Amino acid sequence: MDWQAFLLTVKLAVLVTGILLLLGLPIAYWITYSRRRWKFLVEAVVAMPLVLPPTVLGFYILLALGSKSPVGRWWESLTGHTLAFTFEALVIGSVIYSLPFTVQPLAAAFSTVDCKFVAASATLGASRLRTFLRIILPLSVSGLMTAMALTFAHTMGEFGVVLMVGGNIPGVTRTVSIDIYDQVQATNYASANQTSLVLLAISFVALSLVYALNRRVWALWPWR
Repeated sequence: MDWQAFLLTVKLAVLVTGILLLLGLPIAYWITYSRRRWKFLVEAVVAMPLVLPPTVLGFYILLALGSKSPVGRWWESLTGHTLAFTFEALVIGSVIYSLPFTVQPLAAAFSTVDCKFVAASATLGASRLRTFLRIILPLSVSGLMTAMALTFAHTMGEFGVVLMVGGNIPGVTRTVSIDIYDQVQATNYASANQTSLVLLAISFVALSLVYALNRRVWALWPWR
């Protein structure tokens, strides 16, 4: 097993999960509580990675990060090297690709919070931020845990997007899924099987934790 690829993938998954929590919480809150008629367009954009082929999404991300794009030229002038085919590009591509796996569980959890609690908090003079931190978020722990687990597991198993955006550079952009592909191409099935079993175990543990924690949350707040 290529431990270098494994550690790089874990690093990528942790970073992407953290970034998406920061981005996903306000997006999910807005989707849940906004009264804008056109918010369905935002929901559609957020859900796009679920239906787009990874290669298509990766191709457009690659164009957006390439040296001919404004973002690519800005990055090159800042760092002296291109953004495409770097670890930073993997992070950007993974954030976009895993966005719905964070936002949708959070939005679903926020929508189950009894509006009476939110209204009572506002009546008592609490700000929207305080209401969110003290009322909505604690009552949405199950959705938060689900979002974190799904985002982490999904990022660990990405293939098409990371290959398109990052290529296959050992120690820089070669992730576990790309390593499995390389091993299969080289007919090294024993090594591919070993690495695949590790990903299978991680996915199983992540989902088991989600279900176990959700049951624990329901036990703590049975009145929900």
